[in-house]
Amino acid sequence: MNKKEEVAIQVEDLQPGLSIDCVIFGFHENELKVLLLRLKNSDIWALPGGFVNKEIDVDQEAIHVLKNRTGLESIFLHQFHLFGSVSRNNTYHTNHLIEQKLLDPNLKEWFAQRFVTVGYYALVEYSKVEEPTPDLLSEACEWCAINDLPNLMLDHKDIILEAHATLKKELNHQPIGLNLLPEKFTIPELQSLYETVLEKKLDRRNFRRKMLGYDILIQTNEKRTGVAHKAPDLYKFDQEKYHLAISQGFKSGW
Repeated sequence: MNKKEEVAIQVEDLQPGLSIDCVIFGFHENELKVLLLRLKNSDIWALPGGFVNKEIDVDQEAIHVLKNRTGLESIFLHQFHLFGSVSRNNTYHTNHLIEQKLLDPNLKEWFAQRFVTVGYYALVEYSKVEEPTPDLLSEACEWCAINDLPNLMLDHKDIILEAHATLKKELNHQPIGLNLLPEKFTIPELQSLYETVLEKKLDRRNFRRKMLGYDILIQTNEKRTGVAHKAPDLYKFDQEKYHLAISQGFKSGW
């Protein structure tokens, strides 16, 4: 069975007109980053994503995409928006893949149909993604700063911006950090994460008081070593209370 026959069989098993795109957020060196794919023989980048098998739940397909690109499992993954504008569809991407002999020309009509895409965002600890893995149509899979995005296909930049806007809104009533920081962290490191996501400065004393008041942090009785100033205390999340806070929400925001 050759490559084109394999793709044709897979296409027949897919739900027409439906795709998923995953905005995978990571936090590194005080920057919020997203994981992107660079298409083969092209300077165009894209979000990790794919199509939906008729026999598989949409959420399961998104989990599959996340695992294939990062190697990680049991990661926070949230469906946040359906992108269905007619203007999001064009044939340039399909024609490029055919010209580069990456796609069977017989599949042009199927790939060129109108697609609506389900947007997901995921929060992953940057250091745990040891080697991001490109897909069959891509030659690179790399972290890119959200404030310095490369040339993106279709409406993928809009999807990223919508994911970031959703994350900022949800930060007003839910905690973040469990999937973005190392297991043990300092209060200033946690504040840096919040400030980066929210794109604004937060008062140090108020931040500390509010975070401790949420009762989701555990002081480890350890300190961050190798720093220039007084060694700060290390904390970790109380995972049971953290997940309870996600389900019940906070009453005060940022």
